[in-house]
Amino acid sequence: MVEDLFGNVTGEARPGSSAARPSGSLSGADHAHVPLAVRLRPRTLDEIVGQEHLLKPGSPLRRLAEGDATMSVFLWGPPGVGKTTLAAVVAGGGHRRFVELSAVTAGVREVRAELDKARAELNRGVQTVLFVDEVHRFSKTQQDVLLPAVENRLITLIAATTENPSFSVISPLLSRSLLLTLRPLTDANLETLIDRALTDDRGLRTPAEGLFTLTDEARAALLRLAAGDARRVLTYLEEAAAGAAAIDETTIDVTVLEQAVDRAAGRYDRAGDMHYDVISAFIKSIRGSDVQASLHYLARMIEAGEDPRFIARRLIILASEDIGMAAPSVLQTAVAAATAVGLIGMPEARLNLAQAVIAAATAPKSNAVIVAIDAALADVRAGRVGEVPSHLRDAHYPGAKALGHGTSYAYAHDFEHGVARQSYLPTELRDAVYYRPTNHGAEAGLGERLDLLDELLGREHPHS
Repeated sequence: MVEDLFGNVTGEARPGSSAARPSGSLSGADHAHVPLAVRLRPRTLDEIVGQEHLLKPGSPLRRLAEGDATMSVFLWGPPGVGKTTLAAVVAGGGHRRFVELSAVTAGVREVRAELDKARAELNRGVQTVLFVDEVHRFSKTQQDVLLPAVENRLITLIAATTENPSFSVISPLLSRSLLLTLRPLTDANLETLIDRALTDDRGLRTPAEGLFTLTDEARAALLRLAAGDARRVLTYLEEAAAGAAAIDETTIDVTVLEQAVDRAAGRYDRAGDMHYDVISAFIKSIRGSDVQASLHYLARMIEAGEDPRFIARRLIILASEDIGMAAPSVLQTAVAAATAVGLIGMPEARLNLAQAVIAAATAPKSNAVIVAIDAALADVRAGRVGEVPSHLRDAHYPGAKALGHGTSYAYAHDFEHGVARQSYLPTELRDAVYYRPTNHGAEAGLGERLDLLDELLGREHPHS
């Protein structure tokens, strides 16, 4: 008899299984205090919640789990979305040897040792699946050691990471593997896990504790606190159930849940009115240059489990809508913060979001950009377009010169100040003015620049 990855007795040991016990997060699951998240870990692909886009019939991951493929894969996604679970399920199929290494603790020596074992097992006809957790922590040297084994298919590498592999994994190793992106779990996915935990024999339904129930308010708070993380939702639920049992209760309400997770389930609903109220207050506080209020609403959204990508997107929009050319660097800061959210994830990315919020709130404000583009769009939609002046038309095709296209075009760099006096707008719109800079921040200097440009172009100063 032999135990499988989840500590369950499965019958006769398969070839190579004596060396197949995992040594990382999948090991040690055979004691009396196994966490709920481990007890409920799916045993088959069909039990996995979420990631439907990766598990369709005939998909690479499904073929790998069924033993019909030997490619190496990188599983990239936020914490608690099933990377380790997928690796475990894949390793359980196809009668393969499974080895787990943590990039935090394993060095080059440990990697080489496992590859030597994999070579010996392959000579006996047993394939090895090597699971490397947090592979972004592997040094270039460690990754170089893996490269020949992956290229020659000595092993099937399954590497999990919360960081973009394009930045943290060497290109040769990544190019020889399949990159699979895991999506954050939805509230519906998490509710499935909650229901499974409350009713499954492997979950909280035990003879000693009976059947626990969860109030609607507690369920909503639990989903909010979990923020798309399956491990977190099950950990919180397990602690809440233990707290309820300690007072001889089988009903888990918000009070019990808050006490269990030691944090307040503030009044915030990611799908309801409070969601829109908080994001509205967030934007208006930044627009109003109140940095303290801006940080307060940012903290409320973070603590409530709001998707940080949503926050970052709103900051990017705000950087042009409410600040624009008054402080153009804020847009760069907001884009950088959004990139950081994708690269490092939460909770560390809270720092990048906070920096962007402070930059936006303290910057001079101008809505001239949105006013300008909306005014231009209004003219176009109203049919005020006119013909492109002939000297600005494309002159690179046969017959263009005969039509007079581009023949009188004045090349700007041939003129003083790099400005050529000629008409650029269609005749019907020659007096149109869309962009009117304010006197705020860097935009005040743009007003002076536009005055000079208008003079060189032979225009009046309609923007001022």
